[in-house]
Amino acid sequence: MQLNTYLHFEDDCREAFEFYRSIFGGEFSFLVTFADGPEDMPPVPEDERGRIMHVSLPVGDGVLMGSDHTSAFGPPPNLGNNYSISIDADSRDETDRLFAGLSHGGNVAMEPQDMFWGAYFGMCTDKFGVNWMLSHETSEG
Repeated sequence: MQLNTYLHFEDDCREAFEFYRSIFGGEFSFLVTFADGPEDMPPVPEDERGRIMHVSLPVGDGVLMGSDHTSAFGPPPNLGNNYSISIDADSRDETDRLFAGLSHGGNVAMEPQDMFWGAYFGMCTDKFGVNWMLSHETSEG
């Protein structure tokens, strides 16, 4: 299991991650925009398609990840809820167990399910207001 941090931005994720890369060094291991998403993804407004859907920057033994907001997926982030703790679980069963525990008494944003990028993935907010993303890599996306 690996614990990482996921940052949510209104529309300046690229700028922020270029800044973080200038400090921590390295290269992005993954960077896609909403325009790069699958055809069955909810429609994203044309002026938001260039925003970052996902970026990963390895930092030490962890990964700093982030994305921009798009109006197709709900309200924009606010200072204080603009992050998630991301868990890379060792199995689907572990993902389900952790998700069940963390979401108990909280709110489920997305039940764990197979995703187009090759992961079994779910999101929730625990009863203390902390956002969680749980994932198990199932294949190359």
